Amino acid sequence: MASAALADEKPSYGPPPKWVQVAELPAPPSDDQAPSTQLLLNDNQSQHDNTGSAYYNRRIVKILKPEGLQGGSRSVTWDPVRDKITLHTLAIIRGGQRIDLLKQGQDVLVLRREKNLERAMLDGRMTASIQIKDLQVGDIVDWAFTQEHKEALLGGRTNDFETMAWSGLAGRFRARLLWPDGTPLTWRVTPGFPQPKISKSGKTNELLVDVANAKPPKPPIGAPVRFQRVGMLEATTYTGWDDISRRMAPLYAEASKLSADSSLRKEIAAIAQAGADPKVRAFKALQLVEDKTRYLFLGMGDGGYKPAPVDETWSRRFGDCKGKTVLLLTILRELGVEAEPVLVSTAGGDGLEERLPSAALFNHVIVRARIGGKSYWLDGTRSGDVGDIDGLRPPPFRWALPLRMDGASLEEIVQPPLTRPDSEGVVRIDASGGLDKPAPITMTTVIRGDAALNLARALRTAPRADIERSLKQSASASLSWVNIDTIDFDVSPNGEAKIRIGGTADLDWRLNDDLGVREFRIPGSGSGKASAFPRREPGLNADAPYATVFPAYSTSATEIVLPDKGAGFAVKGLNWTGRIANRDIQMTAELKDGVARFAESSRSVGRELPYAEAEEANKRARRLASEPQIVRAPKGS
Repeated sequence: MASAALADEKPSYGPPPKWVQVAELPAPPSDDQAPSTQLLLNDNQSQHDNTGSAYYNRRIVKILKPEGLQGGSRSVTWDPVRDKITLHTLAIIRGGQRIDLLKQGQDVLVLRREKNLERAMLDGRMTASIQIKDLQVGDIVDWAFTQEHKEALLGGRTNDFETMAWSGLAGRFRARLLWPDGTPLTWRVTPGFPQPKISKSGKTNELLVDVANAKPPKPPIGAPVRFQRVGMLEATTYTGWDDISRRMAPLYAEASKLSADSSLRKEIAAIAQAGADPKVRAFKALQLVEDKTRYLFLGMGDGGYKPAPVDETWSRRFGDCKGKTVLLLTILRELGVEAEPVLVSTAGGDGLEERLPSAALFNHVIVRARIGGKSYWLDGTRSGDVGDIDGLRPPPFRWALPLRMDGASLEEIVQPPLTRPDSEGVVRIDASGGLDKPAPITMTTVIRGDAALNLARALRTAPRADIERSLKQSASASLSWVNIDTIDFDVSPNGEAKIRIGGTADLDWRLNDDLGVREFRIPGSGSGKASAFPRREPGLNADAPYATVFPAYSTSATEIVLPDKGAGFAVKGLNWTGRIANRDIQMTAELKDGVARFAESSRSVGRELPYAEAEEANKRARRLASEPQIVRAPKGS
């Protein structure tokens, strides 16, 4: 394989490639608010063709303050199968003298360091690290290397990302891309990145940004992810999303070929015999993959993009998202359920459709099953899913790229608002015995969704007594006015968790001097504390909408059984229905049949709030949080 020829577990040493334009040492920028480490040069040059890319990186910094000495090491990480690293320079410039620290690798430590081993991830990447000896304030550190990268599995397609992400002013920032005629490179810049100059010399195209005293733009606080992509250049040689889809689909088609004598066939037959309903079959297939194979990311060799064969994943009973997806695909297809693999981005989905196509934008793969004209998004790397397939919620990834032999475009993953609360809490206090006596209290919380699954997983992995102790400690920290006697919890077969706490409450009935009556204020009410949208400084995308939590739905109620069936008692609280910051809110306060009841529900209906509405939303939220919930006793109580 072509990529194997590049394999190198140690860096090479030598001068930069001939296509690199080596910069002179720039003068420090005039910056009266310079950080402890001042960036003098940020130089990024790359060359792309139809076989891969080479990336030259050089950083020159000056240590201005003692705090900057903490950054006294340099390192580079690479994939020894796809990458080749050449170290060019590591030197200190002190008093006009250049001190070589590279010394042809004498002090370079090369390790295979699995940084995410505790997260069950093995990527096989190498790290070359150098500790800078005798670093002093006033020193200038010069560090440069080139990384050559080839991805044979994807036909040599490649990409480049350059970002303006540093503190203070940079003396010089350069981004330079080269590509020959015949290489389908396209590029795009986001707001705040200088407009590149495009030129040509012979058959070589050049994109150039070269700026002195460069200041990076700041992203708008609280904005959706797509508005925070400022000061960025992206380039790609993929011709479209369908190009990625076509190139990766054969890898999954080949990996999902099940051998005739595979032991997996027995499991598939058992699911088939249990019933013909495709929904039931699909959910049982998902549970099989979740429960009988553990997750382990395998990025070594061709594992970065190429999934392991289905028989291999099943026989060793572990796999990464690619292996588990192939396993689930195979089972579903054998059961007659239409299914296909889809690529997703777990954190960068917002605005993905606006970006240039690149396989590097995706970090996860799941299965999309189609049953009765409806899409079901199935993730074999999850664990503990119970209930049925209609209880599965669409994931929050926003966009998916189906992998098909004839190619496909991005498809939106639609998340509807929740129709049932994720959390329902009811606190019931029996104060019927008198205002000054300890009041029996019960607190019941019903939890749905992933939070309930987390409790179910804990019940399967930890002693019940440990979970009980943890829940009791957590509850007592926020309920200091409650003496907790009992705590119980369980998870139903449909994945709904219920936590019940019992004890006694010390109710603080205080005299209202103005009214001459005693009152009990529901703890936490009327505090005026409300989460707010932060005000933004002027800058790029300053008028971008604010991101709001979606989907979300919760309800809560506090009930107090009063003495004398509530005779002479009164309640003070808000009765209000409205919308604040994409949340439909309903609040009620009532006294009925001797019980004071305060209830609230909050259901999110959107993921973005227009910038112009943020200030008013903050005001309304503060007003709402300032409204106390009070029970007033009759005079003389």
